[in-house]
Amino acid sequence: MGTELLAPLDLAFWHLESDAHPMHLGALAVFSPAPDPVHGADAETVLELLGTRAAAIPRLRMRVRDVLLPVGGAAWFVDKDFDVHRHIERVRLTEAESRDEDGGFMAGATRLAGELMERPLERGLPPWQMYVIGGAAGGPFAVLVKLHHALADGMRAVAIGAGIFDEIAAGRARVGVPTRRARTVPPRSWMPGPRQVAGLALGRIEDLGRAFGVGASMVRASRLDPRGAPALTASSSGTRRLATADLDLEAVQRIRRAAGGTTNDVLLAIVAGALRRWMQERGEPLPDEDPRALVPVSRRRPGQAAATGNRLSAYLLGLPVGEPDPWQRLGIVRTAMDRNKSAGPLRGAGAVAVLADQLPSLAHRFGAPLAGNAARMLFDVLVTSVPLPRSALSLGGCPLRAVYPMAPLARGQSLAIALSAYGGRVRVGLVADGKALPDLERLARCADDEVAELLTLTAGALSERRPDRA
Repeated sequence: MGTELLAPLDLAFWHLESDAHPMHLGALAVFSPAPDPVHGADAETVLELLGTRAAAIPRLRMRVRDVLLPVGGAAWFVDKDFDVHRHIERVRLTEAESRDEDGGFMAGATRLAGELMERPLERGLPPWQMYVIGGAAGGPFAVLVKLHHALADGMRAVAIGAGIFDEIAAGRARVGVPTRRARTVPPRSWMPGPRQVAGLALGRIEDLGRAFGVGASMVRASRLDPRGAPALTASSSGTRRLATADLDLEAVQRIRRAAGGTTNDVLLAIVAGALRRWMQERGEPLPDEDPRALVPVSRRRPGQAAATGNRLSAYLLGLPVGEPDPWQRLGIVRTAMDRNKSAGPLRGAGAVAVLADQLPSLAHRFGAPLAGNAARMLFDVLVTSVPLPRSALSLGGCPLRAVYPMAPLARGQSLAIALSAYGGRVRVGLVADGKALPDLERLARCADDEVAELLTLTAGALSERRPDRA
């Protein structure tokens, strides 16, 4: 039977989990009814399709078990008793929510998805779950996908989850990849041979040096008395609430072309502006210190062999909620992100994932509670961008109309924000502690307002650049 050790960072995510702080990623995929109702999928067909296609993805047939060596370690094992039906469930909306009128379906789907995101995955099984959310026959439906963070980072989760779509499943069948039987994962040698020892020793010295530098940066950046926004640092209740926002991608690109920088710079500035508006609407004083965002960065490189598990670093960014001018906020974000990129993703306090990747297994097993409680000393909110395929996708002939990514909440924090571009829109998934942020929908609306104001300022900036034609 094939086995594969969990990498140190994957092991960290595995041990960071508790009942009140589940460590799974999520995505809410929303589908329109099939254009051809005769050949389009109904709810039962969708369940069958998901089961067949998920069972054909080898990674989804593996579960985590402790191992004797290394001490404190764990490994992926193929689950001999794998039953895909234990991982796929149909859940129904109320009759009123089932109707795709006045946002009723999306309101119901997000409400239900928030409740389902509260539930930790069963650790004795392959750590993933899918839910088909729908109601009225012939109406829209959604699929909520939950993958444990130990299984994949955002990019890897997209690669795994894409296997459920018609286009990817058909391509896999054309090249002859088995559609039902799981591919055996080749065994991985845990003991190096004599010729590898010298190279491993040199590599370990370099790793330890990098870890020492990151650790020192973290100590310098840590705040013994965080003074972020009260709502972002509220005590955890273990509840989850989900809200979504849809931003016009072309509008975001127009702002980027006028201001320079990257699309991600603009999205981070929109988040900062939305938080400022939201705090003011709540009557909440702006914090003395700008809240810090942890911005994950993939360490995967183009052309690099597809690695399983997590390949992450991150940047720390102060979100300039204290700056009243949206254009100035965008400039502050761009300057700070340029500085982060110059230093590189393997340096600085934000590279906490790199540090975790250098620690031994035993440290993760016994140090996870301490590490989890220390997160709020380093950052206040997670803001991550998850790339999606650009091509149109479908499930059982039903077009995919939106995907809202969802990130896990760190211990001691109340809000995580994830963004993905698909179908000409930037879909924003906001996951919050349900009791700390009961007005999460208001924050989603503030993101729209921020884009509108930035667009107005963009038009003014562009007109100032045009030469007089008089």
